Amino acid sequence: MSIMPTPIMPTQCRPLCLKACCLVTLAWGCTDGASFAVVEHAPPNAPTPGEAGPDEPTQPAEELTALTRLDIPPGFPPPRIPATNPLTDAKIELGRHLFYDTRLSGNGEQSCASCHEQSKAFADGRALPTGSTGEIHHANSLHLVNAVYQGTLTWANPLLTSLETQIFVPIFGEEPVELGAAPFQVEIIERLAADAYYQEAFPAAFPERETPLDWDAVAMALASFVRSLISGNSAFDRFVYQGEAQALSASAKRGMDLFFSEELECHHCHGGFNFTEASVHANTPFEARRFNNTGLYNVDGEGGYPLTARGLIEFTGAPSDMGRFRAPSLRNVAVTAPFMHDGSVETLGEVIDIYAAGGRVISEGPNAGDGRSNPFKSGFVVGFTLNERQRSDLLAFLESLTDDAFLTNPRFADPWARGEDGAPTAAATR
Repeated sequence: MSIMPTPIMPTQCRPLCLKACCLVTLAWGCTDGASFAVVEHAPPNAPTPGEAGPDEPTQPAEELTALTRLDIPPGFPPPRIPATNPLTDAKIELGRHLFYDTRLSGNGEQSCASCHEQSKAFADGRALPTGSTGEIHHANSLHLVNAVYQGTLTWANPLLTSLETQIFVPIFGEEPVELGAAPFQVEIIERLAADAYYQEAFPAAFPERETPLDWDAVAMALASFVRSLISGNSAFDRFVYQGEAQALSASAKRGMDLFFSEELECHHCHGGFNFTEASVHANTPFEARRFNNTGLYNVDGEGGYPLTARGLIEFTGAPSDMGRFRAPSLRNVAVTAPFMHDGSVETLGEVIDIYAAGGRVISEGPNAGDGRSNPFKSGFVVGFTLNERQRSDLLAFLESLTDDAFLTNPRFADPWARGEDGAPTAAATR
């Protein structure tokens, strides 16, 4: 079975311009019924995007168990896996190699892992990431923990709900450039096709495809790896779902009571097994596309946010959507600093203080304003009072959501650096 690159043919579609972390064109209403993310020129022949909504066919649970070593933690529901891209161990492993491969960027300088580090729960520890060509992005790198359960996949785009679609944004997006692959689409496929590992791995992962190595297959493999990044073995999980009575400290238990109290209101936006209201799984009959304004800014006294990132309003145009962003999962939150959509809050303690105040007050500078009086602020951000012990307890609970086994699991680590399965080390390949 050949894996030589094939020409990238344009698809006749009516474009609708959208913005995720960068600007892309989302092909919409194509003649073949597909919808997928592409760049404005020379788009890949992307498949139907693998979005498994409540009315879309999903991979049966028994098949998922038979074809993968995917670990569904106790207390977790089965995830939605699109039937158009069923999960297999071969795809997951191929996706892992691609995720860490700098040859996927136009200039060979960055990989997906450059902005998503395992030790940081697949965030990057920076306020704003820098793309492969040096451009600074406008949004903080979201961690990828339990992305398979996320209803939407960026901070504010309500339409990017499929990993197969979203993955093309960092690969081909140009405003700002992330991996910068758009001008090098054929060249990058040729790089991969020349690699001995990929010459075997792509046909093994996609035995049904006449052309197993193309951009469609790259997206499906990467999506499969990201879906495998499931975290559910924190101290909290061992206490709640696994019956380990001593897993949580007395302080963390008191913090848990505070977190789920009506006084603090945290659980309304960060509830459920995944600690976010925007979760979906195989049994949910609805889409979870929810966004909130938390009173982080009020630059004009009328609810305005900085022009670099204004939230859902950039997609809907509705004034009431100003400053509304998706509530990220709090799993492993203690290792994902800095926080908020723009990385402007450095510590968890500061996050607690902002919510305790009912919003953030910025006294000077271009973003000065009183977020507490933002007219679009969520009704759940009303403020509360904590003494020092309660604040410490709440921090202890948030830290109990760290899953150390996930952060160090070799199944999610860089295979090139480790020289796994006969693969050359990073130094030998780059």
